[in-house]
Amino acid sequence: MSDIGFKYKGRREDQRFITGQGQYTNDHNLPGQVYACFRRSDRAHAIVKSIDVEAAKRSPGVLAVLTGKDVAGFGTLPPLQPPPGSRGGQGLLWPERPILARDRVRFAGEEIAVVVAETQGQARDAADLIEVEFEDLPVIIGHARATAPGAALLHDKIPGNVCLDFEYGDEKATADAFARAAGTVTLTAESPRVAPNPMEVRGALVAYDAASDTYDFYSPNQGGPSFGHELSIISGIPHEKIRVKMADVGGAFGARTAPFPEYPPLMLLSKQLKRPVKWLSTRSEDFLTDNHGRAVSMRGELAYDANGKFLAIRTEWLCDSGAYLAHAGAFTNSINGKVIGAGVYQVEAMYGRHIQVMTNTAPTNAYRGAGRPEANYIVERLVDEAAAQLDIDPFELRRRNMIKKTQFPYKTLTGAMFDSGDFHALAAKAKQEADWKGFAARRRASRKAGKLRGIGSAVFVEPSGGGGMKKDEVAVLFDKDGRAIIHNIAGPSGQGHETVFPELVARMLGIDAEKVTLKQGDPDGPHLVGHPSIGSRSTFSYGSAYRVAADIIIDKAKKIAADELEAGVSDIEFANGVFTIAGTDRNITMTKVIEKSCAIVPSPLDTVAEYGISLAFPSGAHVVEVEIDADTGKVDVVRYTAVDDIGNVVNQVLADGQIAGGIAQGAGQVFGEHCQYDETDGQLLTGSFMDYCMPRAHLIPTPDLFNIVVPSPNNPLGVKGVGETGSTGSLPACMNAVLNALRTVGVKHFDMPATPSRIWSAIAAAKSA
Repeated sequence: MSDIGFKYKGRREDQRFITGQGQYTNDHNLPGQVYACFRRSDRAHAIVKSIDVEAAKRSPGVLAVLTGKDVAGFGTLPPLQPPPGSRGGQGLLWPERPILARDRVRFAGEEIAVVVAETQGQARDAADLIEVEFEDLPVIIGHARATAPGAALLHDKIPGNVCLDFEYGDEKATADAFARAAGTVTLTAESPRVAPNPMEVRGALVAYDAASDTYDFYSPNQGGPSFGHELSIISGIPHEKIRVKMADVGGAFGARTAPFPEYPPLMLLSKQLKRPVKWLSTRSEDFLTDNHGRAVSMRGELAYDANGKFLAIRTEWLCDSGAYLAHAGAFTNSINGKVIGAGVYQVEAMYGRHIQVMTNTAPTNAYRGAGRPEANYIVERLVDEAAAQLDIDPFELRRRNMIKKTQFPYKTLTGAMFDSGDFHALAAKAKQEADWKGFAARRRASRKAGKLRGIGSAVFVEPSGGGGMKKDEVAVLFDKDGRAIIHNIAGPSGQGHETVFPELVARMLGIDAEKVTLKQGDPDGPHLVGHPSIGSRSTFSYGSAYRVAADIIIDKAKKIAADELEAGVSDIEFANGVFTIAGTDRNITMTKVIEKSCAIVPSPLDTVAEYGISLAFPSGAHVVEVEIDADTGKVDVVRYTAVDDIGNVVNQVLADGQIAGGIAQGAGQVFGEHCQYDETDGQLLTGSFMDYCMPRAHLIPTPDLFNIVVPSPNNPLGVKGVGETGSTGSLPACMNAVLNALRTVGVKHFDMPATPSRIWSAIAAAKSA
């Protein structure tokens, strides 16, 4: 712990961000650049009978127009494959996604053609001149329509519009446990479709260099090398010829991981025109085409015995994959439900089934939490319903059934191995800090004021780390001035990597952090492999790789120190940045050793290291208190308490920022965010901030944040992921609080979003029942 935690002195990144010096994609400009604009489908489902681009080609300033036939050689990025477990052994069915639609469009906003002109305005004007003749097809919106008998097929090779039917656990054992249960609860729960809406809209700047036959590519992404590799798969251009230049990224939330279909045509155009090509989306385009999140309908059942002991949990998910399969959507909507299974509880049997369907909507993908919030949401909603049915305090019911600290590492019924945790301590701390016992008095006070007051809790667990590659690599290189330049490939989008990683390496080596600089995804730096910034894994995995690198550097430096001190290497000890001859006061600092080593180029201390893939399971207990105005349906979150176990804490301020941000994001979904399509024509009804409710700063009061530290044994830092705990915990905790308040006026079922109109309607319906 001593060499990973450090005092917060502010983020290095903030100086340029708050002074307007950030370098986002649109801040990059190249001499002679031209501008692209896409003509998109205004139909959700139709045959493309003809495309007339002649007027666009004659428009002022236009240099080129491409349609689907011009990019027919481009491929489709294969989706990540879920683990084995498909019902009937069919596996994941995935369709080709044309880079530009050729014979058919399948959602409103799909790309049909691209125009390049001298100015952005000219490109937009020309794109509007492209005439497309459509023959409308039946529009499929929602799970029920997609799976209805005789429903129109989006893709001929995906029968019934079901691209995956995935299951896990033991169906028979679960049914047997339900048959002998003293009681059961059953409920349905929605996790509505949401738009990721990063602050920075999507875009790209591409420049082709004929001399080297390479492409410089600027675009928001969560990890340049992996982004370039996937771009290579789609475009067919060798990976080594695509140089992704890391720029600042104004938010990601999963929507900036894999390349989008707009990008390969920009590469082709840059090569054809011998000029840099720039494209910047509009916010409306992002609403239509950024991969959406969530869009999951769930059904859950919980069986318990006469003493309230949980016997079995059974869940079913209906996941809306959209018109095409995004890179990680089907994977995260399958594996995380399986990994989390019964959440923090012991059960005798568990069964889950996830049916993933295709609809005429934008594809859905991993979005902050990526299936973790839903997996915990259905379990925690079931537990609260059981507590209400049994008239037991919800925390008491949780205490009776939670996995005990002494049982870790704990292998679940679905095969996951929870590495460490103390769920009882989390729950006890949350109950205490939230003043759970004082709630009854606060509810009475609210009632006197004409308000409904509710309290909700959630105890949750989630995976962090993992990944498809076998390792994450880092490099620590030293320049002639004795500065350490450290490299990894995870692209930050607000996490504070430029602060965290240099501080971490500096503490490990015992040198001044000001002499350590991070370069992430540098195409001119060492060739490294590894994962982008996904899955709450960056500090976990890359921090551990830096620990390995630091140990190697220390061993190398001992040899130099031994020469300088005229002693044997075995006699040299290292602590707190100082090499000492054992048993004496003769010493030399690491800083001096680095300075001496840098007389040789390259420095003998230069090191590339790796850390293998592993998992850790952060957990938490969140408590939310709400007050509802029954006359208007308005909800006020009056108190939020979060107790999280993220293992050893590297930087408390930045960790708290990640948790608070995730809480706001999860609460934003609960209290307003919802992408809605017209079921008759498939048009997006919430395509602007006039229609789509984003969370505001006043939605959540400053949360009270606490830690229970249980170090992970699965990595040398003892850390666990933090980036998604807030969104994972806030979803069930907020909804349990809303339901707790609404039960007092007879509302038995309610689904998010908990907007004033929906709450008012639920209360009115309960009164008239």
